[in-house]
Amino acid sequence: MKASDLFVKALENEGVEFVFGIPGEENLDFLDSLSRSNIRLILTRHEQAAGFMAATYGRLTGKSGVCLSTLGPGATNLVTAAAYAQLGGIPMLMITGQKPVKTSKQGQFQIIDIVDMMRPLTKYTRQLVSGANIPSRVREAMRLAQEEKPGAVHLELPEDIAAEQVDEQPIPASLVRRPVAEDKSIHAAVEMIRAAESPLLLVGAGANRKRTCNMLRKWVAKLGIPFATTQMGKGVIDERDPLFLGNTALSSNDFVHRAFEAADLIINVGHDVVEKPPFFMHAGGVKVIHVNFSSASVDPVYFPQVEVVGDIANSIWRLMEQLEPQPHWDFSRFMTVRTAGETSVAQGADDDRFPIYPQRLVADVRQAIQKRGIIALDNGIYKIWFARNYKATAPNTVLLDNALATMGAGLPSAMAAKLVHPDRQVMAICGDGGFMMNSQELETAVRLKLDLVVLVLRDDAYGMIKWKQTNMGLKNFGLDYGNPDFVKYAEAYGANGHRVASSEALLPLLSRCLNSPGVHLVEVPIDYSENDRILNHEIRELSSKI
Repeated sequence: MKASDLFVKALENEGVEFVFGIPGEENLDFLDSLSRSNIRLILTRHEQAAGFMAATYGRLTGKSGVCLSTLGPGATNLVTAAAYAQLGGIPMLMITGQKPVKTSKQGQFQIIDIVDMMRPLTKYTRQLVSGANIPSRVREAMRLAQEEKPGAVHLELPEDIAAEQVDEQPIPASLVRRPVAEDKSIHAAVEMIRAAESPLLLVGAGANRKRTCNMLRKWVAKLGIPFATTQMGKGVIDERDPLFLGNTALSSNDFVHRAFEAADLIINVGHDVVEKPPFFMHAGGVKVIHVNFSSASVDPVYFPQVEVVGDIANSIWRLMEQLEPQPHWDFSRFMTVRTAGETSVAQGADDDRFPIYPQRLVADVRQAIQKRGIIALDNGIYKIWFARNYKATAPNTVLLDNALATMGAGLPSAMAAKLVHPDRQVMAICGDGGFMMNSQELETAVRLKLDLVVLVLRDDAYGMIKWKQTNMGLKNFGLDYGNPDFVKYAEAYGANGHRVASSEALLPLLSRCLNSPGVHLVEVPIDYSENDRILNHEIRELSSKI
């Protein structure tokens, strides 16, 4: 068979459902092979969006998402998506084309060293120099992409290699199970938890990557230990639980951080160093148990005393089997903190001022969308408000990037989420700046006939940077811009355009759009003028008093 046919068969062998991307001349053999496959090609309008979609597929399924580009500028457009997947612990395979490697007929036209470019951004990158190597290269790339910690991998398929005749077959995946923690580490952790006065459970990004939620729910139900989450740990345990203390949306000074200060032991599950540290360790301070797939990366503010390294769900189950609630555990301080935090989160939820305030926006989105509905956040100041105020009820229902934290990912991520979960409500939430970075994908969403709601929060500026500028006491400079008429813009793509004219109109409009077919863009004028006062001053002052 042709080598490109073998490549596609190898992808089928790995269970690939979609290939997201933009083919070029150097991909035409691969594209022809794909046309005879049950793998669905999702043609996008920019390679970066294809990468974000592939990464989101990987995040939601645990299987490698696959994206495709040509050589040169097509491949360089995947760089941001590669970093997004690599930092975020998301399995993703990038396939890029290349000119013939055996006989060059065009000199160096469009040729750069893509393999070398991808090396610092991936777990594995190779150029295919023989069609016979395709089965082993694809299997190894997929294995590494999905192995803890997941990440990005890359294969370059030159056009002359794609056209070769080969007599090979795909390599089946081997049976593999993640290793489990050693008994002595389990015993040490059990003894430390029993001896603690006020233990606290922290759920991080690693716990959201695998199906650990059932064990962690059982842990909380049995032991009654209060818990908090990082931004990328949202939803692993239902945040409506009365033991939920809050999310570490702010780096410090929020109510939840008062709970960390009161804890004498933090059971840190799924800690990922890419996230902003939710607490700092110091000599003689709080003790920490590190529960993760891999050992801790030690630095001046993180040096856990006990490490339970292995499959997280298995570790939690074994710890839980040996533990019972202890009569000397005291969570009274945590509950005081929780009450104050819940009061703070509720403030502004019914604020009628317009343009709409972030607290009202979050409350109305939560009320409008189903419990297992998915929100995909782009990157901006609203991300902090959603992390802090939005109650996630299930894993990966808040697609929030607190690793690369790139703008432009919100809309493509929502599109991929809808492809993976066509039965669920999906909403993209984007600032006007981030939305315009990949707004052309509205055409893709319309072409795919997705039922999707896209909130565009309009403040005509790079609002998060303006917040920082204000916080630093600097004058307003260089961050304001103009915008198109978003309603007409959506309609030009064949989508439905809506504009919110009052705060009380938002919830009914969101409900109507979520329950209507097609792509709906909703322009929401938003007022960030009180961000600095609330997030930098008011919360700090109130939390310091409890």
